[in-house]
Amino acid sequence: MYDVAIIGCGIIGAAAAYELSQYEVSVLVLERHSDVAMGTTKANSAVLHAGFDAPPGSLEAKLNLEGIRLARELCAELDVERRELPTFVLAFDEREIGELRMLYRRGIANGTDGIRIIDRDEALRLEPNLNPDLIAALYAPGSAIVNPWEYAIALAETAVRNGVSLRLNSEVTAIEKNRDSFRLTAKDHEFFSRYVVNAAGCFSDRVHRMAGGSGFSHTNFAGQYHVLDKNQGGIINSIVFPCPDEHGFKGILVAPTVHGNLIAGPDAYQVSDGSDTATTAEGLEGLIREAHRLVPGIDFSQVIRQYAGVRPNTEIPDFIIGESPFCGNFINLAGIKSPGLSAAPAIAKTLADCLKKCGLTLRPKKEFTHTRRRIRFRGLDLAEKDRLVRENPAYGNIVCRCEMVTEGEILDALRRPIVPRSINAVKRRCDAGLGRCQGGFCTSRILNIMAEEFGISPLDISLENNDSRLLCGEIGIK
Repeated sequence: MYDVAIIGCGIIGAAAAYELSQYEVSVLVLERHSDVAMGTTKANSAVLHAGFDAPPGSLEAKLNLEGIRLARELCAELDVERRELPTFVLAFDEREIGELRMLYRRGIANGTDGIRIIDRDEALRLEPNLNPDLIAALYAPGSAIVNPWEYAIALAETAVRNGVSLRLNSEVTAIEKNRDSFRLTAKDHEFFSRYVVNAAGCFSDRVHRMAGGSGFSHTNFAGQYHVLDKNQGGIINSIVFPCPDEHGFKGILVAPTVHGNLIAGPDAYQVSDGSDTATTAEGLEGLIREAHRLVPGIDFSQVIRQYAGVRPNTEIPDFIIGESPFCGNFINLAGIKSPGLSAAPAIAKTLADCLKKCGLTLRPKKEFTHTRRRIRFRGLDLAEKDRLVRENPAYGNIVCRCEMVTEGEILDALRRPIVPRSINAVKRRCDAGLGRCQGGFCTSRILNIMAEEFGISPLDISLENNDSRLLCGEIGIK
């Protein structure tokens, strides 16, 4: 019997687990994938929003600002890559000037720091590679970019180090409410918990219905992205949005990443399945046109990857946070679309308050591990690199040439609290395979390192989930 069971371990479930791991309660996290951060968390814009877009008075507005404040401290403590960048919203005609004024008023009402409307000359002085046809821009200095999957992994790892139980490959298929507890079925296992937290992302409505709930359903929207090589990463040093259109669609953004690349996206189209992350040639071509409207100088011949993510939209125009009216002690963290990444740690604190109101005693632990460190060999000075290689020669063996990731860093990743069991899970922990060649050079070498470390055959290692095998058999050579 656990005190709390959390269903889902994207950024919201991971933040919830981290928050609750600070208290004397037993916590179980059930994740349907083979790793954490496998849904919306690993396929988004990686932006911590400044806070001017959400309607004043909404949960989105309140928790966005609180979340980006908490993220500053969390990312420093957990050694997560984060970089502060301003946001521009560009206007090209009078209608869009009106949209800028509306966003400015929202920002002021929400308490967004430093927000202002600037003219064309100031915008181009601050960001010279913007489209010179702009006539004005909204400028907000309070935003940032982050490594979203590392953010979730760091929170989840720290939660595990502080006693949280994580079960991967454990999709919840049934929930039964008894008088004072829940029975959750996941695969062939049953788990029991006094409270349940629904952090199932695009599948939160399905999980809610398992507990007898209703009142919201997902109309999920997918969005595609281009990732460009690092030789395009310095074109801008800001997060650039167009004005929302007549229907409120914010359009695509152009932004640097914490790794030094450039991303452009997302578009928006409805999908029936929250796992539908297929890309289309037509949609990706449309992104190029929209990105060039913001930053004309981007060279899209330098694209190294495309991907799509799904946003957990519901018919309710705000986050859905609180105890289900249909099932006591069942807490929904649902409809967490943008700015969910920004708001995640604040959502977790709101969850703690909800659980207290439901009767759960949260007594702080006397001892709590709140820091985490990761070696990034390429960022060290020569003296520090030399020291590391002398202590452990594996740090002197470059495995991923694009990102300059060493064998020592890959071994570190394989020995962390949440063990990566796939090639992409290793990539999310140490960046190996993230660069220009997208693993063309290093995948086979990572495969061999994993096989040796785990004492298994390379045939048993997958690219991502368990059914994505890289190798199908051995070739006998006489």
